[in-house]
Amino acid sequence: MEDRHVLLPEFNQLFGLSDDVDRAYFAVFDGHGGVDAANYSATHLHVNVGLHEEIVKNPAEALKCSFQKTDEMFLFKAKREKLRSGTTGVSALIVGNKLHIAWLGDSQVMLVQQGKAVTLMEPHKPEREDERARIETLGGCVTYMDCWRVNGTLAVSRAIGDICQKPYVSGDADGDSFELTGSEDYLLLACDGFFDAIKPHEVVDLVLDHLMQTKGVGLKAAERLVAAAKENGSSDNITVLVVFLRDPQDILADCLRDSKKPGTDDDAQSSPFTFLSCEAAAAQ
Repeated sequence: MEDRHVLLPEFNQLFGLSDDVDRAYFAVFDGHGGVDAANYSATHLHVNVGLHEEIVKNPAEALKCSFQKTDEMFLFKAKREKLRSGTTGVSALIVGNKLHIAWLGDSQVMLVQQGKAVTLMEPHKPEREDERARIETLGGCVTYMDCWRVNGTLAVSRAIGDICQKPYVSGDADGDSFELTGSEDYLLLACDGFFDAIKPHEVVDLVLDHLMQTKGVGLKAAERLVAAAKENGSSDNITVLVVFLRDPQDILADCLRDSKKPGTDDDAQSSPFTFLSCEAAAAQ
């Protein structure tokens, strides 16, 4: 099992931030070629975020830059200890009513809002036109060997580590930020082993079905999603994080309301973070 995950709903307490702004951090790392890079990233990336000089004024920059710093730190370790592993990664940093995300590779984060799946990012795959151009400009190549690969090896074009494939496999993360209105149901972070088997719209149906069976209890929703990916034929390591931004019972009530369907404009909204719970599930 080369996946690692981090859940820090009390981010402020860990770093002594006392400015009355709620913060929470979540991440999934999907290692390859060994577990060292994933272990290192799960241990150090959030520390680099919390100690970054821009964590208060510009958290989006702090998150994105911390990926690059973690990559540089691990490459130094990898060179010294002759490590060849790498890891994809995706992180979500919630600051007040803002969601900041950053990622390398094909681990993903998605949002469900008023019963609808919302795509937040595009994975770093070598077949992407911009990624292929970047790799070829650096002197590398993208070839097809059961899937598109960088220099005939890795199926992702950005990652922490992979010292033998730098600079073609970049450690520069992409990032984005979103305003949270209180109408968001939950975040889901997962590795490619999940998203290769389960489409975003299927996530919505699976979670709703779980809430109906448990009468609005969100516990073990992540386990249900992992099981569904296995049932759909995924043979990869699978890690799923579910972060509820509203009470699951309220989500269920909205979806079952006879007079409206999920996603209508007049669905009730609440202030962000009146409720926040999270859980993770993983399987080999």
